[in-house]
Amino acid sequence: MEATIAVNGLRKRYGRTTALDGMTFTVTPGHVTGFVGPNGSGKSTTMRVVLGLDAADEGDALVGGRPYRSLREPLRHVGALLDAGALQPGRSGRDHLLWLAHSQGLGARRVDRVLGLVGLETAARRRAGGYSLGMRQRLGIAAALLADPPILMLDEPVNGLDPEGIVWIRGLLRSLAAEGRAVLVSSHLMSELQDTAGHLVVVGRGRVVADTGVAELIAAASRGRVTLRTPAQAAAMEVLARAGATVAATVAATVAAADPRTLTVSGLPADRIVALLTASGVPFSEVAAHRATLEEAYMELTRDAVEFRAPATGEAAR
Repeated sequence: MEATIAVNGLRKRYGRTTALDGMTFTVTPGHVTGFVGPNGSGKSTTMRVVLGLDAADEGDALVGGRPYRSLREPLRHVGALLDAGALQPGRSGRDHLLWLAHSQGLGARRVDRVLGLVGLETAARRRAGGYSLGMRQRLGIAAALLADPPILMLDEPVNGLDPEGIVWIRGLLRSLAAEGRAVLVSSHLMSELQDTAGHLVVVGRGRVVADTGVAELIAAASRGRVTLRTPAQAAAMEVLARAGATVAATVAATVAAADPRTLTVSGLPADRIVALLTASGVPFSEVAAHRATLEEAYMELTRDAVEFRAPATGEAAR
């Protein structure tokens, strides 16, 4: 079976709401593909259509060249984690996997193998209803890996994991892709995908906004920008704006990482910035080519596709 996911022209409406508007992309084997977009962009609907849980109004979705519903023993072809809470809480984690295994002609040995792989050996005989969110995530990943499928689809797999678990899932996803599997990961955490994914499908309002390599996307978002560190931010912004530059505070992935002395400058080369600041007596400690984060690139791509937008920081208090 070819390890690909092919989504072709999917359209789906719920009443007056258009969930999918010609969604088209392909997930190929050998790398992790990130599947990202704002809330309401169509990610969950697309994954449900691929797995035969919803029917599209138009278009088709194929796994290994075939519709999911046509597959015999589908877990041997596609492993999926959409909802870590989709389990019988009265069963133990091991019994939950045994129930799935029997439906695919698998035995207890494989169940114990994946329990070890996800680090749940000591909790295997505990009731799954008592698992923490992170443990339920691990159990869901074990279920996705149970039949050793060539295709994996995971929705927010780091949700609920502690730092050790996040490091673990990064390594696991990269190793699964390195084995030649097609791995599709839906996530809102750009920092995690930047460290894990090799390719990115960005969606907004039910259609694909970008389908590109992560490195290429970051390079495009970085191009023509300069990072400036200065203790005299206001003076630097005034001098550079007069020369025709666009100057903004650098976007940080977290509040803790924000540095009020750092600016991003567009429209002027680094040597011109140095000359202007020096001539104006504005102190600075660094002028360098800007390297965008995946989060910056994503925010630019989806700026017009956000369905729900809160006021900018500080505006709500006015």
